[in-house]
Amino acid sequence: MKTLLRLAQAAGVLLAMTAAAVADEPLKIATSAGPVGQLAAFAAKLAKDKGQDVKIVELSDWVALNEVVNSGDVDANLFQHATYLAIQNKQRGFNLIQVDKVGVIAPVGLFSKKIKSLDEIKSGDSVAIPNEPLNGARGLILLERAGLIKLAPGKGFSVSRFDIIENPKNLKIVELDPAQTYRSLDDVSLALVNITYLIPAGGDPKSALVIDRTVDDGLVLRFTARPDKKDDPRLKAFIQVFNSPEVKHFIEEKLPAFIPAGFGS
Repeated sequence: MKTLLRLAQAAGVLLAMTAAAVADEPLKIATSAGPVGQLAAFAAKLAKDKGQDVKIVELSDWVALNEVVNSGDVDANLFQHATYLAIQNKQRGFNLIQVDKVGVIAPVGLFSKKIKSLDEIKSGDSVAIPNEPLNGARGLILLERAGLIKLAPGKGFSVSRFDIIENPKNLKIVELDPAQTYRSLDDVSLALVNITYLIPAGGDPKSALVIDRTVDDGLVLRFTARPDKKDDPRLKAFIQVFNSPEVKHFIEEKLPAFIPAGFGS
């Protein structure tokens, strides 16, 4: 009996030491390069001032950003909204979840280097949209809102170029990697560009011919983690720092194209 008691005590000490060791490890947050990475880095600096060590890992590959969370190489990521996450979970067999309501919305817009108004669009002009289904759908929806095409109703974010039922100007829809649509502006008349790619490439959000600032809960970029990580005290502590007036002010002052969401919740 005494032996069992000693073994139980030893096991308890070992578990406590293991928990303490994990708590001492820096929290690792993966994020996309550019403005979202800047936002995460600013929050990490605030956390450091409060005594928490947070390591920000920037990646350009959106699929890899979820893979490193799923594998446990990082504790969470910040770059995606629930609509994109649902697609990734289904396609990749992940079981990742959003951890908190706080986050930010990254708008998309129609940009051009060749025209200054949508009235200047000519018959047969080329329009670039992302080849990623969700953002490609956002591009088509924005083209419809601009009065350039008409889409089959009821499709929502599952709409594709095959759902164009009216195209009076015979626009040529060119599907490109999301990171390439801004660069394509030298070749196409119009392109759908996500702000997260526009700003690092030197583009000005204010130059958009049309910008979509829809406040949709399904489009809020939030912290995402594995279910077994959602209650990690380090992650909770960092999200508490992120959900602060200082971070909201940073978004409003330094990233004015972005829309704060869920702050104070």
